[in-house]
Amino acid sequence: MKLICIGRNYTDHIEELENEKPTDPVVFLKPDTAILLKKQPFFIPDFSDNIHHEVEVLVKINRVGKFIDKKFAHKYYNEIGLGIDFTARDLQQKLKEKGLPWEKAKAFDGAAVVGNWVPKDTYENLDELDFSLKKNGEEVQRGNTRLMLWKIDELIEYVSKYFTLKIGDIIFTGTPAGVGKVQAGDSLEGFIEEKQFFSIRVK
Repeated sequence: MKLICIGRNYTDHIEELENEKPTDPVVFLKPDTAILLKKQPFFIPDFSDNIHHEVEVLVKINRVGKFIDKKFAHKYYNEIGLGIDFTARDLQQKLKEKGLPWEKAKAFDGAAVVGNWVPKDTYENLDELDFSLKKNGEEVQRGNTRLMLWKIDELIEYVSKYFTLKIGDIIFTGTPAGVGKVQAGDSLEGFIEEKQFFSIRVK
């Protein structure tokens, strides 16, 4: 099982970090060891002083596929969820400046929160989903999937050109603006529409 993550999929987040708008989806991977265990707090690693939260809509792949056409992509997932792509922003910046891969900043243990899953037909239109993140009870991120540069089915088509998708793989579809630093003692809650999908503590 692998975690396939999409970067720079919301224009406001691209602008927020002063990155260039990509011509193709930005793709990186996290290993399964990056998944934060259920009911466990997120521990800030000692190699970073600037861990950022990035809330994202998730898709769980339910069948094996390669070179999937966009018009068939909807057959490859039945569930959606919500999670966090934790990022060691200080370490990521150093790696980017040297032209090096991001994995140390993105794929460390506990760097991927995977919340609850619901059937995709819970929602009438997956391209019109409101989602948000609250930190200590205050909303800090809000997005809508209509603002994605590449929608879910387009991402499945693109990613499957390069990686065979397998049952249980998870796609992190990108984060909107509002990313920010977490500190010990913080409480993070994620929502799609009004339904809570996760709640975690930071230590």
